[in-house]
Amino acid sequence: MDRAQKQEAIESLKSDFAGAGAVVVTHYMGLTVAEMTDLRGRLRKEGAELKVVKNTLAQKALGGAIGEAGDALFKGPVAIAFAPDPVSAAKVATEYAKGNDKFSVVGGFMGEQVLDKASVTALASLPSLDQLRAKLIGLIQAPATKIAGVLQAPAAQLARVMNAYATKDAA
Repeated sequence: MDRAQKQEAIESLKSDFAGAGAVVVTHYMGLTVAEMTDLRGRLRKEGAELKVVKNTLAQKALGGAIGEAGDALFKGPVAIAFAPDPVSAAKVATEYAKGNDKFSVVGGFMGEQVLDKASVTALASLPSLDQLRAKLIGLIQAPATKIAGVLQAPAAQLARVMNAYATKDAA
């Protein structure tokens, strides 16, 4: 890599870090190409992305923003998983690590806060942004449905009474 390519890679990583809700740092030693492709596909379904990064370039892109604890995450063969939603990348990476012992979650960071492996696992157990939105819409919509049912009930009862009189007179 020449200097221009390195600078371009650093700028790309800076934009990835800035747009990510959370970045999950993983080790992937021993994964086959098929396994990496499978992991990338799972992440892509959730709107996340996986990048294999050079440790020194990642540390330069961070510029010391997450301190020594964050720089310590970048040792060995590192890949980062990230998404705008803080939960989705952590959820997929943690789930994949459970099923594959060659892939492990080392830690991560959200903004300037460094997360250890336990924190990333806790983050993965949270509901995703889409699930939270669905719950919120359900909670908001339920009272409106009940109000409509209550308001409609007297009119329906009146219509049944009128129908009963009409069928009684016709008989």
